[in-house]
Amino acid sequence: MAEPSVTIHVSLPSGRAEVISVAASSKVADLKVAAQRSLQEGFLGLVGPDGHRLDPADSLEAVGLRDGDHVSAVVQSVQVVAGERAFCFWCRGSNHVVSWGFVTEGMDAGVRARLRNVQTISASAGAFAAVLGDGSLVVWGDPHQGGDRALELTDVREVVGAQKAFAAILNDGRAVAWGEPEEGGDASEVKEQLRNVRSLSATHRAFAALLEDGSVVCWGDSYNGGSCETEQEFLTNVTSISASASAFAAVRHDGSVVTWGDQDSGGDSSEVQPLREVVEICATNFAFCARLADGGVNVWGEPLAGAEITQVKDQLFGVQKIYSTRFGAFAALREDGHVVTWGHPDSGGDSSSVKAQLWNVKEVHSTAKAFAAITHAGGVITWGDPHYGGDSEAVQDQLKDVEELYGTNFAFAAIRRDGRILAWGAVGAGGDMSEAEKQLPYL
Repeated sequence: MAEPSVTIHVSLPSGRAEVISVAASSKVADLKVAAQRSLQEGFLGLVGPDGHRLDPADSLEAVGLRDGDHVSAVVQSVQVVAGERAFCFWCRGSNHVVSWGFVTEGMDAGVRARLRNVQTISASAGAFAAVLGDGSLVVWGDPHQGGDRALELTDVREVVGAQKAFAAILNDGRAVAWGEPEEGGDASEVKEQLRNVRSLSATHRAFAALLEDGSVVCWGDSYNGGSCETEQEFLTNVTSISASASAFAAVRHDGSVVTWGDQDSGGDSSEVQPLREVVEICATNFAFCARLADGGVNVWGEPLAGAEITQVKDQLFGVQKIYSTRFGAFAALREDGHVVTWGHPDSGGDSSSVKAQLWNVKEVHSTAKAFAAITHAGGVITWGDPHYGGDSEAVQDQLKDVEELYGTNFAFAAIRRDGRILAWGAVGAGGDMSEAEKQLPYL
């Protein structure tokens, strides 16, 4: 005997609607998947006749849906954070987080039960921290890398991760830190200075807080940028801060730049000073690249890690965005849609094998040693170390209508227009999402 079914009318705010038939014993997730296919939309959130959001994990019976009912569907924007070896996917305000890769330890039933109305998630090298709608915090992962589940913090606005520590800006403008004390997890010495914090940046083992008045406060390992006393008098009117593995670079309102931290990681910019008309700064682990207002670039730090542009200097014009791999290569996206690369050849600095394809590019993303470019047509082009996602042959025929790309240190994940998610790269570090795929309907 066939299982009884129900028909549900699902409509989008635009007025487009479909009648969906599912088994009466189905969950909301089943109805959601069927609606997504029928309406050809990626990730939908369903709202019941009473105006309440329907939890995908609940059954149709539990939420009171009956044959002939009408529900509304809202297209959700998927949020993604990539740690060093793992991905987390969620929809803002949802109660479900899908993760895969190396850092899934700690994501047990207890953590999942606390993940309600998730707003943002941040990553350290081996842990995640989620900010909920009420400003509370849920952390999981390696307790030695900031994943202390016993941590209780409220009124959180934003979280940033270093390798083994996190720092958070609270709603009142204060900043706090936790994790390994010597690697940025202890901000007690600068506690009284951490007021009216605008933003946070992190090297591997230190943090820099940009205050609302344009000044900067640092803490953590001094070798990694945790001390900026020598440069303090110059750290005024700062508008943004970028970080390599062990050094910081601050852009001031007048377009000048101040650097500090490990000299071999870009903390010493004396050879290219005075830097002027800097619009933004990008970094590998050991070098910085500044994009200038006239569309040119300037580099400093370790030459083998990207601080050498002699061979491509004549191609670096009309640059509108700079991207980097952590292990030593840069990619410049020009206004004409072409991409120019330099730096360590095995880390994405050599794009000669795909040069003819690198036009009409919309944006570029990276892992630690590979790049992936999205074209305006929705295709994806990859190059760099194949073990770090530089070889997408296994999924290349499916990489169509791609809208977003993300990278851990070792793998990429692409989101297509239809909501399909594809992953490739190191299997144990985000390149295999076969198990996590089963959880995607619950987003």
